[in-house]
Amino acid sequence: MDNKEFSKLLEVRTRKFAVTIIKLSSKLPNTPEGLVLRNQLTKSGTSIGANYREANRGRSTADFYNKIKISESEASETVYWLEIIDELNCIDENLFKPVYNESNELLAIFTTIKNKLKTK
Repeated sequence: MDNKEFSKLLEVRTRKFAVTIIKLSSKLPNTPEGLVLRNQLTKSGTSIGANYREANRGRSTADFYNKIKISESEASETVYWLEIIDELNCIDENLFKPVYNESNELLAIFTTIKNKLKTK
């Protein structure tokens, strides 16, 4: 698979992840604390793909690198919020676990992309 194919597949994957995050966040309790978690999770989880899409349309390698760093940061933040949700036992484990696993995989992907760019 070449870079162009990979980037298209990752755009689709991050967009699907954003939709999944929105659906998962709607399952959080409708309390003040639940609303904070819902807002934070939705913002970070949907930002991963938005920034990656922007990276692919960047004007320069530096622009691409900066957007990748943002995607990595947002993926890390998403993992953080999911860990808090897990500790609070707010979401059924069967719904939660695949989303948590995917968030960690996306974090690993963006970390790898960033590190490869950094060594060039």
